[in-house]
Amino acid sequence: MILMIKFKFFRFLMLFCLVGTIAIALKGCGFEQTQSLKVFKVGLNTWPGYQIALYAKEAGIYRQHGLDVKFIRFNNQQDNIRATMRGSQDVSFAPLSEVMQVDWNQEKPVFVMVVDISAGSDGIAARPKITSVKDLKGKKVSAKFSTVSHLVLLEALEANNLKPTDVEIVDVANERGAALIKQGKIDATVLWEPLLTDTANAVGGKVIHTTADLDSLVIDGLATRASLIADKQDELIQFIEAWFETMEAVNKQPQVVFATVAKQLGVTPETFATDFQGLKKGDLEMNRRMFVEGRLEEAYQQTRQLLLADLRHGRIVRNDVKIDAGPITKATRNWQQ
Repeated sequence: MILMIKFKFFRFLMLFCLVGTIAIALKGCGFEQTQSLKVFKVGLNTWPGYQIALYAKEAGIYRQHGLDVKFIRFNNQQDNIRATMRGSQDVSFAPLSEVMQVDWNQEKPVFVMVVDISAGSDGIAARPKITSVKDLKGKKVSAKFSTVSHLVLLEALEANNLKPTDVEIVDVANERGAALIKQGKIDATVLWEPLLTDTANAVGGKVIHTTADLDSLVIDGLATRASLIADKQDELIQFIEAWFETMEAVNKQPQVVFATVAKQLGVTPETFATDFQGLKKGDLEMNRRMFVEGRLEEAYQQTRQLLLADLRHGRIVRNDVKIDAGPITKATRNWQQ
């Protein structure tokens, strides 16, 4: 009996040690797998064209591409871009026009991918009796200088043969502009959806222009600094590959993607889907057009001309932003294999 008890205890002890060894081994493997992921820091603000990237994190797409992506949130786009240029993070989701106005330092900004082009998400709401952009001559219009709102106004004026100085620009943020037009203190305001349509309806006016009316220069993308292209090229390409996979998911199962992102943002899937629908998404075909066919370089020069035509913004417009097709080309080749 004693021998049997000792045998059972010995067998239990051996089994306990074996289970413990396996658990430690599995934990070690998980630790090694986590450690093998490369950290990649990405700056973004509250814009649906950028926030769609949250799906890739939730769905594990970044991990599949060997990345531990950490999103860093910003309220101000210039703070976002500066953080990338100064090395605090790796890349920024940002509008091309704002990358062109980032502070000068030793690093050169590089634009490496297009994530969306505004096609109805931004526009101009006006009070009654103003029925077109041409009617804005001599009127007060709100738009925050040097931001996307300013660019939306400038391209709308140019398309209607008006000079920037033909309107008085009230330099306030979008939400303040919406309040001012409701108070009757301005005649029109540059806004984004859904605030754009809601404000036009609130004042009994109309939306007299949106970015869907032209091939807009409101181009959002991924920007970085020149040194990162050399130092973290593999991670950058892996991130772009993950982006293309996300765009494919938007094409094949948009409801799933929108619901996943909406849950993280605390909004309904319908709300996020509505916000996203005013954008041309930056999929593989879009990036080919922009980088390979030369549209992005053309848009860069056009944007620069518009910003230089209205120096009331007080910023220096950079002429050294590099449009680099290299990362897109390599990511496309890898992704299609």
